[in-house]
Amino acid sequence: MEGIYKANITAGALLVPESRKIADLMLRNVSPQEWKDEIEQKNLLQKLSVSSSKRVASHIRSRLELMTPELWQMVRDGDAILATQAIFTAAIKHCRILGDYLDLVVREQFRRLEDKLTPALWDEFVLSCKQRDPLMEDFPPSTAKKMRSVVHKILVEVGFLKSAYDWHLKKIEIVPEVMEYLKKNNEEYVLKCIQVSK
Repeated sequence: MEGIYKANITAGALLVPESRKIADLMLRNVSPQEWKDEIEQKNLLQKLSVSSSKRVASHIRSRLELMTPELWQMVRDGDAILATQAIFTAAIKHCRILGDYLDLVVREQFRRLEDKLTPALWDEFVLSCKQRDPLMEDFPPSTAKKMRSVVHKILVEVGFLKSAYDWHLKKIEIVPEVMEYLKKNNEEYVLKCIQVSK
């Protein structure tokens, strides 16, 4: 059995420009060879090494594959807000740590009218994950720190936090296209997590 909490977010935050390119490959249903050529030979993602390109491409694809081509189209063709929020929904579904942090910690801070997150809240959350999921591996300190950094970077990118150095919370509006997609596809967990500032 595998635990529900995995460190499957450390490859990068929302990666919007890269995700648009991967969504395009997925929408065009390219062959495995074409995929390999685009990622490894043509360096579509503009990374410094082939291994980095492959890792980031695989990370993005594993996220987007959890959703349907309708969402991929929002990622590829949407404006900055729509694409960012569409990727955010896939990231929540892909990484339970991100989703539960939103649902259990960020929501509670909004509910209590607290205006910021703190490192202590993250540390308490990770401990509580272990209690909810005894199968969760003990993350090395460097992995836990990287996860915290990426999760908070995602919250900055989507607008919940002011900046990577200023963890004051802000409310955001989820665009109608994303809300309609999640409702239509019965993405109840993602819907709950994405609306924490309501």
